[in-house]
Amino acid sequence: MKFGIKTPPQQCTWQQMLAIWQATDQTEIFDSCWNFDHFYPLQGDPTGPCMEAWVTLTALTSHTKRVRVGCMVNGTPYRHPALTANMAASLDIVSGGRLNLGLGAGWHEQECAAYGIDLLPMKQRMDRFEENVQIVKSLISNEITNFAGHHYQITEARSEPKGPQGADMPLVIGGGGEKRTLRIVARFADHWNLPFATPAQFQQKRNVLLEHCDAVGRNIDEIECSVQIALPADQSPGASADQAQALAVAGVDTVIFSLRNPYDAAIVEPLGKALEQVS
Repeated sequence: MKFGIKTPPQQCTWQQMLAIWQATDQTEIFDSCWNFDHFYPLQGDPTGPCMEAWVTLTALTSHTKRVRVGCMVNGTPYRHPALTANMAASLDIVSGGRLNLGLGAGWHEQECAAYGIDLLPMKQRMDRFEENVQIVKSLISNEITNFAGHHYQITEARSEPKGPQGADMPLVIGGGGEKRTLRIVARFADHWNLPFATPAQFQQKRNVLLEHCDAVGRNIDEIECSVQIALPADQSPGASADQAQALAVAGVDTVIFSLRNPYDAAIVEPLGKALEQVS
């Protein structure tokens, strides 16, 4: 089983996030570090600070050497897929081939309304997301991309230079929507993340994903399955390890601990030691 740490860039300082990522990078049991892609905080004071995803991800990446890095996950409404693909390729170069590229349909109505971003009704939102995934995947993999969709039209498009991983850059899709999201996971994802699920909820969603994989002729074992769980500042490392153990028994490949404020890098080492007993 693998483990990651997630620091949503909300209600915190840059220095606090940096300390956690550096401590995680130095604690070998952890495989990855993540942030999130929102402009407003999701926890605490809704008028509080929240730093931008790609800027903080790039800066944090430059201060690590070992862990894989990623955003869980980038919202489709916020950036054109060609921009996302070019940013991903560049960060893959900067990171030395350590980027996991997270993609999601988007959902935060308040920040979209405030910024005049068109979130779209659900069906159209998912249609746009499916087009976005295909374009990004092609641009990071191929020399030339053409795509004629309803939401995006790409003509003789290039994205150079490619990152070290190229077409092997893991594509991470987050969400648990059974009709569309999990079908898109089955078709395109290398890694599926289900946020804040119990072992039973994970197993139920995985069974749906298995059905979609069977329908498209895909082996579900090709898809890394991860679950995020919240890690409050006052939760004991032992309790967190017990949660991870229960998810391991349920078949989860990777557990990502999403930290809650106040952030303190001192939590990383004892959590790592507690997780050494999880199989």
